[in-house]
This record gives sequence, structure tokens and C-alpha cells, in this order.
Amino acid sequence: MPEPLTLNKLFSLLQARFEEGFLTLNDLPKPHTFKDMEKATKRIVEAIRNKEKITIIGDYDVDGVTSTTLMRLFFEEIDYPVTWIIPNRFTDGYGLSANIIPRIEGTDLAITVDNGISAVYAAKLCKEKGIDLIITDHHLLPPELPEAYAIIDQKQPECTFPYDEVCGAQIAWYLIASLKNALDVPIDMKFYMELAAIAIIADMMPLKHINRTMVIAGLQRLSKSQRPAIRAYREHAQKEALNAEDIGFFLGPLLNSAGRMEDASYAVEFLTASNVYDARVRLQRLIDFNEARKETESEITKAALLAADKDASVIVVAGEAWHEGVVGIVAARVARALKKPCIVLNKSEEGVLKGSGRSFGSCDLFALVDKTRPLLSKFGGHAAAVGLSLEEENLQSFIDALQEHYSKADEQSVEDPDIVGILHFKDITFNLTALLKKFEPYGQGNPTPKFLTRNVQILQANKMGKEGNHLRFLFEQDGITHQGVQFKTEAVYEPGMRTDIVYTVSENHFRGNTTLQLMVEEIREV
Repeated sequence: MPEPLTLNKLFSLLQARFEEGFLTLNDLPKPHTFKDMEKATKRIVEAIRNKEKITIIGDYDVDGVTSTTLMRLFFEEIDYPVTWIIPNRFTDGYGLSANIIPRIEGTDLAITVDNGISAVYAAKLCKEKGIDLIITDHHLLPPELPEAYAIIDQKQPECTFPYDEVCGAQIAWYLIASLKNALDVPIDMKFYMELAAIAIIADMMPLKHINRTMVIAGLQRLSKSQRPAIRAYREHAQKEALNAEDIGFFLGPLLNSAGRMEDASYAVEFLTASNVYDARVRLQRLIDFNEARKETESEITKAALLAADKDASVIVVAGEAWHEGVVGIVAARVARALKKPCIVLNKSEEGVLKGSGRSFGSCDLFALVDKTRPLLSKFGGHAAAVGLSLEEENLQSFIDALQEHYSKADEQSVEDPDIVGILHFKDITFNLTALLKKFEPYGQGNPTPKFLTRNVQILQANKMGKEGNHLRFLFEQDGITHQGVQFKTEAVYEPGMRTDIVYTVSENHFRGNTTLQLMVEEIREV
């Protein structure tokens, strides 16, 4: 249960998240600490000198898109032509697979970014066709590794790189740094760090150790960047400076929407746009994809909530013709709404169920679903999110097994782990927000602190927004009042109601004035 907070106690809680303290760019490990980095670098340098054909193979999420963009920009900067491919989610499937081998025939050297560590069969096909393969990935190792010329993945036991949780774009950034040194070319690595920062945030890497350092440096660059895509985005968002929330909640989903709805190559073309006019046109396409994604996601979320067994410990819903690109987001929405882990599956024409799951509270969803692996055709992920597929005939057995394993697991907490304590309204001051700013940026591994205040009276609750689906509050506790906002809610609150509220605290800057504002997450009637 949350305990009462003081500013000193909050400082200690936040400081404890950073065992190493706050690192600087000087603390970044050297490229050679990655296993096979030097071997991969020598092979790429050799390919450049011998004018061999090089193909980059990416992935369709933000990390894969930015990793592909980084490699493409680097080779453009050194004026060496390469081919790049991002597999299509709907026609090719994930990463380096047998489906794309016909498209890379004639390649001398293939380099994967943000994928490939599980591509055993595709790697075998590459070898048969005389294609040297360098795999750069950051995902968990499978029982059998692909046979490749070099594998750069920090999760290999022989790898001496000291940080386990880094994303694909960071490894691409390190490969570029290694190539810069080997080729002795004068390129600015901070130019590439701004894209790596986007991936770190969007791929939900913990914002600690070097991840925090690279994100802070990247955000500083993004806020001043003359890259046409970033200029077009800042103009669209009407932002002079970008922060982690801008990336996580706005730019990241825009980049993701291309791969979710059609093809991720549109996102790469946006990021590599050569002028701001071109970037604006490409950005509008991403905005259109994202609007379509939101509409599709909303429809499926409503259907999933209607179909859900509210009494189940783990929610599993399956539907036909549900868009595969949004089922993961739908699972997250349903999990939050019902406060339970959720798996959302789409039934294909072949009768295969394929989808994604999101955890809730303290549940390790990966460990839970892993116990049902014999029933699954494919499975992967981590504690908070999983992807899986299974035959329709196994669905009921899968649901039953999940409920049984959940009931046997250690007691699961459904209290939001991001609530750091109970706060009294008298302690919501600019001293509090000054303290919170010291530990920015917030995100995965360093979540924005949420607070619980008990026995609050609602003085006002007024609708706002074009569709009237947001609320503006005036709250009171012991004679102290604070403004609050809650987004996307259909709930109705009467003035005079007594409640407990869960919220984050932000500063609202408007017409030269700065006020404190509670961003309401949950209202609990008492």
C-alpha cells in the first residue's frame, strides 16, 4: 500500500532508481566491447573497398525504422550506395525471413538491424546463396542461434558490453561509430544520436544508465535539428523544443503507424526527406495513417471490451478481421480498462489465431504465457508484452491453462506500481515540480511518479475539448484547491463528491503564466 510522502522521501525514492548516478557521454562504452563488432566492421570496410553489394534489412516498428534510417544516412554520408528493405508486416512477416530472400539475391553482404537473432532458416538460405550475413539485434537469444558471419547482440553471454537493455538503433549507432573510426571519416556521431534517442524512447528501453544519457543528448539535438523531417514535425506540433513525452506519445506513434497500417518504408522516407517541403508531404501521410490507426483501434477496443469475460483473471479475446497492426495497442487499452492482463487475437482466413498481449500490475505475462508454450505455434516477448500465434482448436485449452497458471502464481498486485506514495495538497508546490525535473526524462524504467491523495472534494467538473470527452476539475482538500485535467473519459462527477485521486503533477505554461496542474489518472469514489 502507498505510504505518506515528504519531498525528502520522494527524492530518496527517485534517486534509488539510478544506482550508477547520472552518466555523461564520456561514460559511453567503446564499440569494441560488443562481441563481433570488430569482425563485422572489418567485413563491411572490406565490402566498401571491393565495391560489393550491401543490403540493409530492418523491421517495421520505430526501432527498426530508425535503425534502417541510421544505416542509410551513414552510407549516404560516405557516398556508398546500399539497398535497404523493411519487410512488410502483412506480406513478409517479421525481419529476416525466407519470404525476403528472393529480394536480396545478388547481395554480397546483408546486414540486419533490430532483427535477425531468431532467423535460423533464413540465415541458412543466405549461406546457400553465397550472401555473407551480419546480424545486429538486441532481442533475447533463441535456443539455436543463426549461422552468420558476425552477430552483434548485447545479450550474448560472451559479449562484454556492460548494458543489457539497449535497443536496435543504439547498436546501429555503435556500428556506425566503429565504421567511422575504421574508415577515418569526419562524421558527427551526435547527428545520429538524435534518431537513436527516438528509438530508445519509442522502444521503451529503461531510461537509466547510457539510455538516459543518449536520450538527453538526442533531445537537445532534436530541439535544434535542421533535419527536414524534424523541422516539419516541430512545425506541425507547434513546438520549439521536443521532450520525451513528445516522442513517446506523438512522434513515435506517427512513425509506427506506417508499418501498422501499410508499409514502414513510408516512415523511413519521411525521416530521410531531403527538404522541408518533401518532409511536410510525407508527414501528412503518416498523420493520415495514424488517424486511420486510431479509428481502427477504437472500433476493435469497443468490440474486445464487449467480448471480454470480466470474471477471468487473464482476459483473452479473439475476433475475425481484426487489424493485426493494432491488436497490441488494443490489448493495452483493455488491460488498463479492466485492470487485468489481456491478450487480443485475430483469426486469419487459415484459422490461425495471431495477436499480442499486455500485462497489468505486477503480472509477468511472458512467464505466464511461457507455461502454455506447447499449445502455441509462435511465441516471444518480455514481462510486459508478448506476441503469439496458435491454432484455433487450441484456444480454449490455452485460456483454461492461463487461468490455472495465474491462480497458482505468487500473489499478483493490481495496484499501479508507479504510485510512489500518498501526497497531501499542501505539498503540491513548485518545489515539488523542481524536484521532479531533476530526474527527467521519464519513461520506461523511470516512470513519471504518480501520487495518491485521499479524501478530496470535487468542487467543479466541467467538460472540455471538441467532443466533450475531457474533464477540467477543481479539487479541494483541507481548504487547499488545485486544478486538474482528465483526458478521454465518459465518467460523470457531481460537485461535492468525495474521492481519492491518482495523478501526476505538471506545470502548465499559458500566456506567460505558470500554474500547477494535476493530470488525473484515476478517480476512486469513497
